[in-house]
Amino acid sequence: MGEYKHPEVLVSTDWVAAHVDDPKVRLVEVDVDTSAYEKGHIRNAVGWNWTSQLQDNVRRDLLGQRDFEQLMSDSGIARDTTVVLYGDNNNWFAAYAFWQLKYFGHPDVRLMNGGRKKWELENRPLTTEVPKFPPTHYKAQPPDESLRARRERIFQALDRRDAYLVDVRSPDEFTGKVIAPPGMTETAQRGGHIPGAFNIPWSKAANEDGTFKSYDELVKLYEGQGVRPDREVIAYCRIGERSSHSWFVLKYLLGYDRVKNYDGSWTEWGNLVDAPIEKGEATAAHAS
Repeated sequence: MGEYKHPEVLVSTDWVAAHVDDPKVRLVEVDVDTSAYEKGHIRNAVGWNWTSQLQDNVRRDLLGQRDFEQLMSDSGIARDTTVVLYGDNNNWFAAYAFWQLKYFGHPDVRLMNGGRKKWELENRPLTTEVPKFPPTHYKAQPPDESLRARRERIFQALDRRDAYLVDVRSPDEFTGKVIAPPGMTETAQRGGHIPGAFNIPWSKAANEDGTFKSYDELVKLYEGQGVRPDREVIAYCRIGERSSHSWFVLKYLLGYDRVKNYDGSWTEWGNLVDAPIEKGEATAAHAS
């Protein structure tokens, strides 16, 4: 993993297996399937439910700083704890949690490369025992807004043409054939994509076993379509979790300096009054 620009943010399943009892390390599982943790998880891993613990339960927004501090404290995480995240679906929501921890300034956050899938493929042990850790008094940093794009920034990017917009959803979502993947409840009034966006599905950055593709393969994936580090890059999907995965790839594995996650994503943009959309496939003009 040393070929990546920031290899320190990834750990292997071997590394995790060797650190399950390390008091300076906290393993956290975050899954798309919120019942997966109860069925079995890595020993000493705490479980975060993305629907109830990583979002404001009244407004559509991230956790406020106070609620984030409470979650970290209840999980036995201090400022000097190494937090290692993993989950199902090639670390979709593990990457979303990673993004939130960096948004609130946690110093040492890592992803287990391959996530739950690779751990299971290697027939490593799982347990249903829920660990208990002494609570801490966690204090977060003020939110780092450089990591987050809000809708106003998208309108600016459309007007100024000063950022690459990367739609990481499936081609059918991008073209407007479907508004959401089958079985997903968060949706929008209209299908399509933000004008000028590149369609680079998040899944193209992952190998069959859930690990990330090599640095050279990732460079070819993004720069081959015209997304380069010379401008800000804004990734989006439907609700911000798949785009967190691509944000992680661009910022940490490829080392792009200016990368934002538009977590409002299509469930916001596709519902906004007077927000422009396009349907169909991207054209050559998107690379300009």
